[in-house]
Amino acid sequence: MLGVSSRSIAELPRQRSFDELGTPLHDVVFCVIDLETTGGNRNEDQITEVGAVKVQGGQCLGTFQTLVNPGRAIPPQITVLTGLSDVLVSNAPRIGAVLPSLVEFVGDAVIVGHNVGFDVGFLRAACERHGRAPLSGTVVDTVALARRLVRDEVPDCKLGTLASRFRLDHRPSHRALDDALATADLLHLLIERASGLGVLGLDDLVALAKLAGHPQAAKLKMTADLPRTPGVYMFRGQRDDVLYVGKATNLRQRVRSYFGSEDRRKVGPMLRETQSVTHLDLPDALTAEVIESRLIARLLPRYNRAGTRVDRYCYVRLDVDTPWPRLSVVKNPSATGLHLGPLPSRTMANLVIEAIQSAVPLRRCSARLGRNFTPTADATACSAAQLGVAHCPCAGTADAAEYARAVEHAAAALSGEPHRVVELLHDKMMQLAHQQRFEEAASVRDRVTALVGAAKRFHLVEALRRAERAEVTHGESTWTIEQGQLVDAVRSGSVSRALPVAAAEASGSGVLSRHQIDEALCLARFCDKRAAQLTVRCSGEWRFPISDRLPQLPGFATP
Repeated sequence: MLGVSSRSIAELPRQRSFDELGTPLHDVVFCVIDLETTGGNRNEDQITEVGAVKVQGGQCLGTFQTLVNPGRAIPPQITVLTGLSDVLVSNAPRIGAVLPSLVEFVGDAVIVGHNVGFDVGFLRAACERHGRAPLSGTVVDTVALARRLVRDEVPDCKLGTLASRFRLDHRPSHRALDDALATADLLHLLIERASGLGVLGLDDLVALAKLAGHPQAAKLKMTADLPRTPGVYMFRGQRDDVLYVGKATNLRQRVRSYFGSEDRRKVGPMLRETQSVTHLDLPDALTAEVIESRLIARLLPRYNRAGTRVDRYCYVRLDVDTPWPRLSVVKNPSATGLHLGPLPSRTMANLVIEAIQSAVPLRRCSARLGRNFTPTADATACSAAQLGVAHCPCAGTADAAEYARAVEHAAAALSGEPHRVVELLHDKMMQLAHQQRFEEAASVRDRVTALVGAAKRFHLVEALRRAERAEVTHGESTWTIEQGQLVDAVRSGSVSRALPVAAAEASGSGVLSRHQIDEALCLARFCDKRAAQLTVRCSGEWRFPISDRLPQLPGFATP
């Protein structure tokens, strides 16, 4: 009762690994499967017939067909529907004897079916009952594809309706092999239709079935020329203006995902405006991330929320050139003073200041105190001084030597060495916790987290700048980095191409400008995370990884 076509299974081509789902569809081996069963419950009902056909590039490679003894009576309504009776299947093998041959026939092929979840569910249940590993791998459902591609042309997406309307070579008959052959014909028809939407690879086909009738799906054809390589993509509007810039390790897969799984509110309006998609083919994911940040900063696309971040960046400044230094938040660094940053928001900058002021008694007033300042007789101490948490030079109560020591601790914290400040805050947090003042302890924790996070940003950027000019190699890629900016990126076997120009704005104060920090942090974090795997040549000092330069105290995890 078990039948396999005349072409030997050993002669069938083996499908390549599907780790790379970008396999061209003409190279993919599909195995179309159909089952007949005693009912619809995979846990109680049994398989009565198995049919399968293996195809590649539109050609039939082989067929598999067998009746199966379900070990129970076939319900009369099933006999009426399929023509299968207890007498007809009485001498057929049980499913346990059929599974080894079926699994061998399927091999590494992509499993296809019309409402394939039904068939795969029954087969997996059978494998589980007989102690076999379940069928796994890529699955394609022709029902989902038909709903996506031809729903407007047919009254329903039943296999019989589709076979009749599109005059398929084989017609379904509720027998396993006939239905599998009809499904194979339908698959080829749907692949031909899908090619008009730029579906050229297996990953495209799998994703297409999940689009659920996306209103902008017709624009998928704009993705037809996108490669499956790292790079940067740009959605463009009516006047060729850039609406959105993004990065991807697989350009084609990422851009096409906007027509399916993306549910962010801005995606719908953006796709409605989109008239074209352009891209920059780049050698690796790191270069793509850097170029993305450059293009966002230069073009300020309307749908990139990140494009406005630079305007929110700020610095913490300690005016060490004045007699009584104080901390402040500034938008841009000045030529004098000590600066930490740029930090991503004023909120983080204020938390850093609060952390330092909670540990060392710097003055908190904003009065300008010159070198010849003399407090008046009626001057009163500020509220912070009255509470004993700050010095008050304005009232003449500050000791110059003690204040200088406080400034020294604050300067160390802004220079990436906040260990003493963190220790003092840790002790304070533990004291508050023992007193069950948990909200205050949590506030101290937040301040320390911000301070240590700012220190980590400082060391990441400083390590990159100390390297001066560095050639960093990881795998097949080599990056040339100079003063925290990417100068060149080359992948072995490829030609070096000019990169979009980096921001050249300098802060003039020894720290990076707000327009340079994102790129520098991107490169530094990569170097820090993969420090042990990199081959480096540099004209300066290589200081990655930076973990040994950050405070490590109980109760605090380094951000």
